[in-house]
Amino acid sequence: MEPPQIDADDFSRRFSLRASNLMWLLGAGASASAGIPTANDMVWEFKQLLFVSQRRVSPRAVADLSNPAIRAQLQAHIDASGRLPRSGAPDEYAALFEAVYPSETDRRAYLDSKMAGAKPSYGHLALATLMRAQLTRLIWTPNFDPLVADACAKIYDTTASLTTVTLDAPDLAAQVIADGRWPIEVKLHGDFRSRRLKNTNEELRQQDVRLRRVLIDSCRRFGAVVAGYSGRDDSIMDALAEAVEQSGAFPVGLFWLHRGEAPPLPRVSQLLARAVDTNVEAALVRIENFDEALRDLIRLLDSVDTSTLDTFATERRRCSGAPRPAGRRGWPVVRLNALPVVHAPSVCRRVVCQIGGYSAVREAVDKAGVNVLATRTHAGILAFGADADVHAAFHAYGITQFDLHTIELRRLRYESGERGLLRDALTRAITRQRGLNSTRHRSTDLLTPVDPQDVIWTPLRRLVGILSGAVASNPELVWCEGIAIRLDWADDRLWLLVEPRTVFEGITEENKAAAADFARERSVRRYNRQLNDLIAFWSVLLAGGGEEMRALGIGVGVDATFRLSSETGFSKRAQA
Repeated sequence: MEPPQIDADDFSRRFSLRASNLMWLLGAGASASAGIPTANDMVWEFKQLLFVSQRRVSPRAVADLSNPAIRAQLQAHIDASGRLPRSGAPDEYAALFEAVYPSETDRRAYLDSKMAGAKPSYGHLALATLMRAQLTRLIWTPNFDPLVADACAKIYDTTASLTTVTLDAPDLAAQVIADGRWPIEVKLHGDFRSRRLKNTNEELRQQDVRLRRVLIDSCRRFGAVVAGYSGRDDSIMDALAEAVEQSGAFPVGLFWLHRGEAPPLPRVSQLLARAVDTNVEAALVRIENFDEALRDLIRLLDSVDTSTLDTFATERRRCSGAPRPAGRRGWPVVRLNALPVVHAPSVCRRVVCQIGGYSAVREAVDKAGVNVLATRTHAGILAFGADADVHAAFHAYGITQFDLHTIELRRLRYESGERGLLRDALTRAITRQRGLNSTRHRSTDLLTPVDPQDVIWTPLRRLVGILSGAVASNPELVWCEGIAIRLDWADDRLWLLVEPRTVFEGITEENKAAAADFARERSVRRYNRQLNDLIAFWSVLLAGGGEEMRALGIGVGVDATFRLSSETGFSKRAQA
């Protein structure tokens, strides 16, 4: 089920008018940039602990949890037990936590160790800034960490301003909300200092009935913004589902902030769809991360005093521009896999008409059979292409405006519709002029040679050997040497990130472990020098001589033109 969606910039504008009437539900993802692992991170650590303790193997054998082959090995062990939920199941985290640490005392000690040293991120401080401006009143969270309280202490310069309610006093939650003792934080599963923590299946199933009722009642008084929460917890999702069925629920909307391009859990999609059916304004909002989302919200609130927040952002700046290495000096540098985008389009075509979302736009372009790149935003359809072709694709939907749209730099800082359109256009330009095929894969595009035997690939063959073939143990798996590319923003400019990769066709659930093993074998001996040479090859190939690349190659209308630099970014040692 495809959930209803709106763009991040659209949400920011709505939030600027409704902030004081929106409560927040914060999940573990909101604390990730503060150094606290997400539930998914802990799930894999639990699997690792079970594997090491039950198989009696060295932890070093399965230390790299980012390796797909190791993950497949761990998951095979969990599946073989027959006692634990499947990978990705809503109750996976709780069941694994209980299997690894049956005692609540041990679970408390584990969580204490994970939260040691964590400090509020920009997002937490931004939220506390909104609290001080009386634009955020109520926060619900299943998190155990004290980051919201710590952020309030920094922004308010006192620990007395925030009212925190835990599982120990569910009646207090109803009382302080009724009395309006803002701001209020309600910890649905307990506080890390509390004598009661809820983090196993049985405990979660017995979510305090009174606290759940307070949450449901609050959903009739406030709209809600959900951030960093996956929707795995049945007790919370049941409460939200019940709230949706109440008359007058979420009076100013229900907005679910979701990171990445992967779909949310089915239950989240079902909740949002049901909310729309009951006339609640509900939508999924795709964001870069919690910190960036709060940065965008703060930007539109001119009346908010951000002096403390601005100081924090300056103090926590982790990078600055580094000069390009020169001469033979031996100071440490790291070559980054990022190519500067020297030139990108500043305008595109804008079309206003009666059409649905992004899927409907793509379908209209495909049906018309025209050479057009287009996306859907709140401003209308944004497109590159010949004017006649753009008209041909969308005239059936009653065009009321047909003009130019300025692509503002501020809207390229996050995963906006404009940045998505530029990503599609840059990939098209590269494939047109560099002899490459492309396959879309979540937030990246996978590029492989059209003809691996072409002479232009001779230098690449010298570096990595043969460029394509089939996996001997799984002949249905066809592979090719290639790269993954992604458009990103850093240091106030666009960059093209380039990652050498083995690209496969024919991957299934049954052979994906074999594909991961094969890819690892091809890359395991690519040390610093080899990787440097690979990045150098792809950088020169993609950038060419710095000449202009055109996405469509048209002479009329609005085309997208780009220029890349072959000089990648570098880092250097930070000065004390």
